[in-house]
Amino acid sequence: MSRERKRVLITGAGSGIGRALAVEAAQRGMIVALCGRRAAALEATRALLNEPDRHFAIAADITDAGDRRRIVGMIEERWSALDVLINNAGVMEGGVIERVDDTAMIKTFMTNVIAPMALTRDLMPLLAAARPSRVVNVGSVFGDIAYPGLTAYSASKFALRGFSSGLRREWRRAGIDVTYAAPRATQTAAIAALAEFIDPSGGVDAPVVVARRIWRAVARGRESVYAPGLERIYVLIQRLFPQIIDRALSRRSPSH
Repeated sequence: MSRERKRVLITGAGSGIGRALAVEAAQRGMIVALCGRRAAALEATRALLNEPDRHFAIAADITDAGDRRRIVGMIEERWSALDVLINNAGVMEGGVIERVDDTAMIKTFMTNVIAPMALTRDLMPLLAAARPSRVVNVGSVFGDIAYPGLTAYSASKFALRGFSSGLRREWRRAGIDVTYAAPRATQTAAIAALAEFIDPSGGVDAPVVVARRIWRAVARGRESVYAPGLERIYVLIQRLFPQIIDRALSRRSPSH
């Protein structure tokens, strides 16, 4: 495996895909800043990395403007530039829309959309200092195919996908590229808690599989990365013949 001396910030690095992304990055020779709300979970991730003393943790809530300023300040102080930003932190709220209250909606969009947008904006000078650099936004296949019972979550990932497309066009001339990653169902605590809404028949990936797929896409300069197999076919059908997906998923809609 090639050794890549790059400086990487990963949000949501305390578990799941974020932890796997950090482990894979360290194996590739990158230096990683681990960001998340739980200090103990971040330290548990850091202990799994190659040469753990090379990496550092930032316990912060990206939905808090003060914490975002602290993140930017620490990256600037330590590195003066940032090669790769991975916006991975996210929440997954399930339930038919009439049962999703305002608090849950605000939390979903703050964590999955607004905070990544704001953090990316605030880190722009450090990304520009490292150019060519890259932003990786970890979305979901549900950001292409809205799923009944996950309407609010799907809407947030559609928004993140739109942000990725717009940002790619806006920042390309600045030397900052953007990759949008759309994993399918992944073996995480969030997915386990929403088993009643998600049909795993298309397959469920381990976080390490998702992480390796994302890093391969980054290494190849890909604009997007989707899981192979049925989901990719479903995404194509969604774009060309959405009424087919409408009929199929309407039959799986949870009871009201």
